[in-house]
Amino acid sequence: MAPGPKHEVTHLLSKWKQGDQSALNALMPMVEAELRNLAGKYMRNERTGHTLQPTALVNEAWMRLSQQEGREYEGRSHFVAIAAHYMRQILVDHARKKFAGKRGAGAERVPVDDAAVFAPERSRDLIALDDGLQELARLNERQAKAIELHFFGGLTGEEIAEHLGVARNTVVRDLRVAQIFLKNYIKG
Repeated sequence: MAPGPKHEVTHLLSKWKQGDQSALNALMPMVEAELRNLAGKYMRNERTGHTLQPTALVNEAWMRLSQQEGREYEGRSHFVAIAAHYMRQILVDHARKKFAGKRGAGAERVPVDDAAVFAPERSRDLIALDDGLQELARLNERQAKAIELHFFGGLTGEEIAEHLGVARNTVVRDLRVAQIFLKNYIKG
């Protein structure tokens, strides 16, 4: 019986860690659709013709991932979570450049669920969300990681629990508390 895709991804990640660059090339087609879905979710409401497209977002995240030598990935969900983190960083960097010097000026606040979707009118909220995540990480790193894995990584409660080494109920609680924290933070 051939190993399932999840186990194959884990195997390729292990080979890549050991220095096998061909494993990285074999890995891309296996996770590309999932990464494109995440990128599409982030940019669903982006205006037509914007310079940052989902494909470019995935490619930039992939470039950052491929430059990580010796990084230990625990499996597919961990790898996708790191890719999602890079995509979030790319979007936030893009938004920060766009609104340099205008930070928060006249920005309309939106719910945390909506702020995770990148659109020009939501760029400032993405920055506020990123700032809130950084503050939450300072106060409770696990809650910040759980919300990042959920909203930006698209991981399920079970996958987050496995990744963080906690019970699923803990993840559910962490997500609730983190979401309340972020909503309050974004509201100011």
